[in-house]
Amino acid sequence: MPTYTKEDAKAWARENMRGVANILQPSFSNDLKRLNEPAIRHDVRMCKKLGFWGALAVSECGTTPEEYIRFVEVAVDEAGPDFHIMFHASFDTTEETIRVGKACASAGADTMLLSYPPTWYPKSDEDLYEYTTKVMDEVGIATVLFAVHLWNFQRIHPAELSPKLVARLADHPLAVALKCEGGGNTNAPHIETLRTCGDKLLVSDPRDGNAPGHVQWFGMQWMGTSCFQFYGDNVPKYFKLMHEGKWDEAMEIFWRIHPARQARTAETATYMAGAHFIHRQSWKYMEWLNGFNGGRLRLPTMRLTDGTAKRLSDALIRSKIIEKVPGDMVDFYNGRYPM
Repeated sequence: MPTYTKEDAKAWARENMRGVANILQPSFSNDLKRLNEPAIRHDVRMCKKLGFWGALAVSECGTTPEEYIRFVEVAVDEAGPDFHIMFHASFDTTEETIRVGKACASAGADTMLLSYPPTWYPKSDEDLYEYTTKVMDEVGIATVLFAVHLWNFQRIHPAELSPKLVARLADHPLAVALKCEGGGNTNAPHIETLRTCGDKLLVSDPRDGNAPGHVQWFGMQWMGTSCFQFYGDNVPKYFKLMHEGKWDEAMEIFWRIHPARQARTAETATYMAGAHFIHRQSWKYMEWLNGFNGGRLRLPTMRLTDGTAKRLSDALIRSKIIEKVPGDMVDFYNGRYPM
C-alpha cells in the first residue's frame, strides 16, 4: 500500500515525483499462453539502471485482468522501495478498472494514470467528473489525470479535458498531476492549468521535445509517461542536468538524440491519428534495441514491419545511442529471456 494518506497525497507527490517516468510492458512466453516473469523482472532492472523515477505498468498489451495484477505484483517486487510502479487504469469497464486498481494498490502500486473505457461515451464535463472522481475514490492512490486526443473528447472541449474540469478535479485530494497532451499543437492547456490550479497539480508534458521550455519556464519536475527507454538513459540524464542548471551539457544530449526523436515522432504519426491506439509492438522493439527483453504481444496488436524497424534502429545509430542492431527480427520476437 502507499506510504502516504489520502490527505497528504499532494504533498507526497510534490516531494517525491521528481524525474522521468517511462513505461513497462508485460512480456509473455513465446506461445503467448502465460506471463514471462523473468523477462518482466529484467525490464524493471533495466528501467532502474537507465535512471528512471518509475514506470507505468501498461495494461493495453493483451493481459487478462488477473494477469495484469500478477504483472504489477512481479514489477513491484523487483522494483524495491526506490522505484515507483504506476497502475494503468485502462480496462473495459468502470467496475473492472476499480477492482484491478484496488488489487494493484494492495500490491504496492503507488500512483495511477487515469484512462477511460474505449466504449464509454461521456457527453459532458459532469460525466467525466463523475467517472474520474469515482475511480479515484475507489482505487485510493495518487492519480495522474490524462488529457489526450485518443479519448475522442474533443466534442466536449478542444483540450480533451476542459481547463474548468481540470481545475475542479484538482480539488480532489488524490489528483496530484496532469499528463497534458490535449489541445493539439498549443501550450494553452498547460498555461491554463498552471494559471488556475498549478499549486494543486504537477503539470507534465510527455512529449520530450518540449522539455527544455517546460523546465525553464515553469520548472516541470516530473515528466511521464512514455517509451523514453527508446533513447537509452539520455532522457533522464538531460532532464536531471536541466534541473541542475547545466544547460549546455543537457542540450548537447538533447540535440544528439534528435534524429531518434524525429524518427519516433514520424512513426507515431502513422498510427495515432487514425487508429487512436498506441503501437505497443513497435514500442517493444524500441526498448529491445536498448537492452530490454522485447518479445511478442497478444492481439489486438499492430504488425511491426521491416521498414519501421529499420527506420527506428537507423535513427538510434545516427543518434549514437546504439552502435548496431542487437539481432534480427526473430531474435526480437523471441526476446532475451525466451520461454
